[in-house]
Amino acid sequence: MIRVGLVGYSLGGKVFHAPMISAVDGLELAAVVERRTRNAEVEFPGITIYTSLEAMLQDESIELVAISTPTPTHAPLAIQALQAGRNVVIDKPAGANSAEVAAMAAAARQAGKLLIPYQNRRWDGDYRTLRKLLQEQKLGRVVSFTSTFGRWRPAPNRSLWRESGAEGSGILLDLGTHQVDQALQLFGLPLGVTAFIAMERDNGVSIDSYELHLRYPGLKAIVNGNNLTAIPVPRFSVRGTLGGFIKWGLDPQEAFLRANPKFVDPGWGTEPASAWGTLTIDAGGNIITHPVVTLPGDYRLFYAAVRDALLGKSAPPVVPAEAWRTARILEWAEQSSAEHQEIPCDWTGEPDQD
Repeated sequence: MIRVGLVGYSLGGKVFHAPMISAVDGLELAAVVERRTRNAEVEFPGITIYTSLEAMLQDESIELVAISTPTPTHAPLAIQALQAGRNVVIDKPAGANSAEVAAMAAAARQAGKLLIPYQNRRWDGDYRTLRKLLQEQKLGRVVSFTSTFGRWRPAPNRSLWRESGAEGSGILLDLGTHQVDQALQLFGLPLGVTAFIAMERDNGVSIDSYELHLRYPGLKAIVNGNNLTAIPVPRFSVRGTLGGFIKWGLDPQEAFLRANPKFVDPGWGTEPASAWGTLTIDAGGNIITHPVVTLPGDYRLFYAAVRDALLGKSAPPVVPAEAWRTARILEWAEQSSAEHQEIPCDWTGEPDQD
């Protein structure tokens, strides 16, 4: 049994980490760091609550530390845990910038421990379904890919850290990190980045709108998000030489976890037929459209893969170099938007793939 300590128990810790850790065989959610509250005891009676990472690290039985705190604290907390001889899962974005990710990766190598960035949306059902379609070449050669997170939140809530205007806040680092990671997994490293980044809402103080164009040979990949989408738009829209795929709606796991942060439904992560995407292909000159069953999403698979990596059974599910690449693209996106031009991708300086 691998004992896990979780740092932070607000939305990220409560919804995206604690339920997954406690639901995976071989992992034990043993402790939580909450500086001012003891909320984790409600869902996990008997758990040990610490008020600081320093205090939790005194428990030598804690082998894995999961960090789910505001982005500017990620690097110092992760490095502290690594230097104390712990393996670390670090929430997204792994760092406020690529330099912080590189520093954490260096600390992990020096300590001989694993640093595993948390990219749970690789286990979204819609993304898993799209990836399978592309692997099976159902669309032929892909020429256009659009990934969208459109929400209707016209009034900024400055009481939320992500909308406070603080370093690392805003939806580019929050949602854009997921989308860029998915695009890199599907298509590899782009040649250039062009971006349009803005604060669209009245009285906003953090980025609430972005559109990134990732240029590949023969392919344009667009990732965008904003808080002023009143009319629904597709989550994914993909065109290829054999046809196209369109998918509406969001993976249901987050909504389920917000309502009840426990895995109680045997049909976890499945979507009703009304939410399935549609594939349209040219079959010998006949255009045929049919629904595509959404593969079940399951965020538990991330932590199951973390367990297996700690036991030496498999490679980590995500490596620091992948988080560094995502961070570099988001940095180039901000530069592109400020300079009104494409920024060529220079991948020198990437951390080792471990």
